[in-house]
Amino acid sequence: MAKLGLVTVLYKSDEVLYGFFESLSKQIFSDYHLYIIDNSSSETTDSLLVELISKFPICGVSHIRNENNNGVAKGNNQGIKLALEDGCDYILLLNNDIEFPQENLFGDMYSCAVLEDQDIIIPKIFYYDSRTIWMAGGSISEFKAISSHVGVDEIDIGQYDQSLYFNYAPTCFMLINRTIFDAVGLMDEDYFVYYDDTDFLFRAHKKGYKVYYLPKLEVFHKVSSSTGGGETLFSIYYLNRNRIFFILKNLKFPARQISLFYTLATRAIRLLKYKLPERNQLVKAIKDGFNMKNI
Repeated sequence: MAKLGLVTVLYKSDEVLYGFFESLSKQIFSDYHLYIIDNSSSETTDSLLVELISKFPICGVSHIRNENNNGVAKGNNQGIKLALEDGCDYILLLNNDIEFPQENLFGDMYSCAVLEDQDIIIPKIFYYDSRTIWMAGGSISEFKAISSHVGVDEIDIGQYDQSLYFNYAPTCFMLINRTIFDAVGLMDEDYFVYYDDTDFLFRAHKKGYKVYYLPKLEVFHKVSSSTGGGETLFSIYYLNRNRIFFILKNLKFPARQISLFYTLATRAIRLLKYKLPERNQLVKAIKDGFNMKNI
């Protein structure tokens, strides 16, 4: 089977798929299989995928149609399981709201993983159609329970051109050795969306794995194209609910107590600023975060 298993989760993604498939078709490295997990399946999307696969031939593809929106975490798990069952050596989790013009991106990433024995690899990621950095590495703060990106909103002038190790990066474009899933497990599907990658990388880091940042690789990201961006009611709920769930699930004394205090104190400030719909959504998120199972 293919050496690389590419996993992408669709959710009302039709508008971004042309650029995604065009990028795939340019790749010189061809030993991959694409697993499309469709959380918003429709005849329109089916027809579009047939058209794009015809226009931009790719090496192999499986289209999994879900009856409901199962969330990003479960969608990724569906693809990961299929890739592992098919014997793929590495799993590449990648959003479909990205484009990557470098023709040997996959090849360079795979060579680095094999020849340099790197288990998790990420590229430098820019905002779409610009040289403004979105991510050049990342970190998780246990005392705030938040993840942050290195270099965010900075113009790229080569200041992040050195390969480094990090304890976090978003999984919108991440190569992962299959052995990590045996050691760490899959994504926690209780998150649905947001913090699922933070949780996974936190667990991986606790097992001794590091994220290797390879800056010569470049990806362009149409940020938040599927969730709406900004502070929507959707993002207010899931970001805050999942942040509390992450704290209670993963952190120990004193990080747990400090991060809970910090989170609740900063949420109290937001409650004063929000209008009623946002305020109600935030209160619900906090309550649900404390009541989630498996804590």
